Amino acid sequence: MAAGPEPLRKQITVALEPGAAFELFTMGMSRWWPMATHSCFEAQAQRIEIEPRAGGHVVEHATDGRRAEWGRVLDWEPPHRFAMTWHPANDASKATRLEVTFAAHGPQTLVTLVHSGWEARGEEAPGIRGNYDKGWDATLARYAAAAGA
Repeated sequence: MAAGPEPLRKQITVALEPGAAFELFTMGMSRWWPMATHSCFEAQAQRIEIEPRAGGHVVEHATDGRRAEWGRVLDWEPPHRFAMTWHPANDASKATRLEVTFAAHGPQTLVTLVHSGWEARGEEAPGIRGNYDKGWDATLARYAAAAGA
């Protein structure tokens, strides 16, 4: 299989120590994720749940009880790192890979997000990667705002 586009790499510093930054990013995702515009159920999206273990499911829940799997946890290493497959609104065969690390940076935390595995999206990969390049900037800004940055 041919290599896809280069991984996306985003960094942001948040006003939390690593443990709290990890907790907000993972277990508190429903507090900051733009569910009305970036979810499977949009206006009906209620919450995002991550099972905190390797092999755990990442699931979006709708107000009417529907569920949509976004991916599976690959690595769970609080408060330093987690990785997951990523396929919201897509079949698991089109999953990309998301890895997020949390490193102390004085009293704050440097959060690094790497989104890779674009080859799974075939010919659509360059366009999808471009959308995520912009989308991650806005989404991480919401995360930083929730963290009090």
